[in-house]
Amino acid sequence: MLGRLGSALIFVAGSVAGGLALAFLIVLMRPDLVRGPPPPAPAAAPAVTAAPAAPATQPATSHVSYAGAVQRAAPAVVNVYTARLVTERIAPSLGELFGEYLPRYRQRIERSLGSGVIVDEEGHIVTNHHVIANADSIRVQLADGRIAEAHIVGSDPDTDLAVLKIDLAPLPVAVFGHSDQLKVGDVVLAIGNPIGLSQTVTHGIVSFTGRQQLGIAPLEDFIQTDAPINFGNSGGALIDSGGELVGINTAIVAKNLGVEGIGFAIPVNMVRGVMGEIIAHGRVVRGWIGIVPEDVSEEQAQQLGLRQPGVVIGTLYVGSPAQRAGLQPGDLLLEIDGTAPRSAQDALGRIANHKPGTSLELHGVRGGRDFTVHATVGERPKGG
Repeated sequence: MLGRLGSALIFVAGSVAGGLALAFLIVLMRPDLVRGPPPPAPAAAPAVTAAPAAPATQPATSHVSYAGAVQRAAPAVVNVYTARLVTERIAPSLGELFGEYLPRYRQRIERSLGSGVIVDEEGHIVTNHHVIANADSIRVQLADGRIAEAHIVGSDPDTDLAVLKIDLAPLPVAVFGHSDQLKVGDVVLAIGNPIGLSQTVTHGIVSFTGRQQLGIAPLEDFIQTDAPINFGNSGGALIDSGGELVGINTAIVAKNLGVEGIGFAIPVNMVRGVMGEIIAHGRVVRGWIGIVPEDVSEEQAQQLGLRQPGVVIGTLYVGSPAQRAGLQPGDLLLEIDGTAPRSAQDALGRIANHKPGTSLELHGVRGGRDFTVHATVGERPKGG
C-alpha cells in the first residue's frame, strides 16, 4: 500500500515540476501574457481650433510671349524679289591694248531681295523705293507660299517708299497702328526676309522717335529701334506688341563698322499719307516754296542774339514762291505757320505737307528785325 502511495506522489511531483518548467518557458518567450491590462488613457485636453495654415507661396512664373502679335501681323508680310538686266563693258585683253580695239559688252541678271507689307484687299503692297528701284521684274511671295508678279503703282524717293500691286485673292491685310503714340522703351518686332530667310521675326524696343538728318532720304522722321534689321528686311513690317503696323523697316547704320542695334523704320503715319497719294495719283504731291534751309545751332543762335534756335535760308531758287514773297538768303526762319522748325529738314517737311496753292505764313528775323511774309505754296519738283 505504501509503495503505491509513494509512486503516486512521485508522479504528481514530476507533473508539477514539468508544468512549472513549461510555464517558465512561456513567460520567458511571451512576457506580455502576464502583464495587466493597460492603464486608462488620460483625459483628452479640450480641443483648440488653430488658424488654418497659410498656403505655401508658389514662385511666380512669368511667361511673356508675342506669338499672338506675330500671328496677327506676319501673314501680311511678303518677300519681294527683283531682277534687272545689267550691261557691263568687258575690259580689253593685253593683245587688244596694242592693236585695234572694239569695245565689247556683256549682260547679266542682277537679283536682289527685300520685304513688303500688304495694306489692302485690292493687293497694294508697301515697300521701300530702294528695294524696287530700276527693277525690270518684281516677284512677290506670300507667307502661305503663293507667288505673283507685281507691278509698280508709284514710288517716292523723298521718303524711300513705293507701292506695288498684285492680283491675288483673298489676301491678308496689315492692321495699321499709330506711330505718333510710340514711346521710347515700347516693345517692337521686325518681320521680314533677311538674307532670304522668310518670315523672320526679331525683337527689340523703340530707341528714339523723330530721328532726322541721317542722309538716308530727303524727308526723314524715323523710328529708331534696336530690333535686328538685316539685308532683306527693307520694306518689311515693324509692329507693336499688339501686332499693329507702326513702321516700315528701311535702313541700318554703319554695319560695316560693327555697329549693332541701330535700325530705322518709316513711321506708319507718314506711310499712310504717302501710300494714299501714290494710289490716288501715282505720285506724291508736296508743297514747295524754293528755299534751301540750313541749321542754326543753339550756340550760333546765342551769338546772333536770337531767342531760340531756328533755320537760316542758305539759298533760294530764282522766281520761286519764296523769292516772290520777299524772302532773302540769310533770313532766319523762326516759325512756319506758327510752329518753330526743329531743323532744316523739319522746315522742308512742314512746307511739303502744305498743298500747292495754299498760303504759308513765315515769321523770321532779318538784320535784327522781325518780319512776317506770306508765300503761295507751289508743287515740289522731282528731286527738289
